[in-house]
Amino acid sequence: MALRLGDIAPDFTADTTDGPIRFHEWIGDSWAVLFSHPKDFTPVCTTELGECARLKPEFDRRRVKVVGLSVDPTDSHKRWAEDIKETQGSSLNFPIIADPDHKISELYDMIHPEISDIFTVRSVYIIGPDKKIKLMLTYPASTGRNFQEILRVIDSLQLTAKYSVATPVNWKDGDDVIIVPSMSDEDAKTKFPAGWKAPKPYLRITPQPNKTATTDTAAKSAS
Repeated sequence: MALRLGDIAPDFTADTTDGPIRFHEWIGDSWAVLFSHPKDFTPVCTTELGECARLKPEFDRRRVKVVGLSVDPTDSHKRWAEDIKETQGSSLNFPIIADPDHKISELYDMIHPEISDIFTVRSVYIIGPDKKIKLMLTYPASTGRNFQEILRVIDSLQLTAKYSVATPVNWKDGDDVIIVPSMSDEDAKTKFPAGWKAPKPYLRITPQPNKTATTDTAAKSAS
């Protein structure tokens, strides 16, 4: 059965460039990003791994662990890391899973049957501390991932997990948010003291609740 949002991410043991891991134990109480690569020594993946390494401080700041996966063995990953450092200017600073028997790839439905029964698609899974899948993305082999978008989604997921809000189109950390429709106005007055503006009753816009500064879009009090 295909994985769905909200499912528990399948657990597994695997060899990585940082040594063996048991996935759920490795995640611990952090968030995690698991992303797959069609094969080692491929051009688009080389740029992706370099960018992810460069952005690792941003993932660390969000308490997110990052792990890649490729169907090649660990010794191949380590040789590839030398190319990544040389061409992208960033040393590999997170583990890459070796999946030569495709067990993890099949567990996460990463194999691209129309292309090959070996190569994986560019899959991305964001997994919460509760080990549940919060987001799934799949890119074609020809299209590199946008890691700024992955960070943006993590910001949204972490914010909405803590507060009764949703994030609107093109939202970025610090922008106004939307109060969830299931919350009554009375409860919202207590939870969102900065108030809100409501161009429609179901569309209540308020400053991001974990930011101290308010914005001009919210009224000082709800009316």
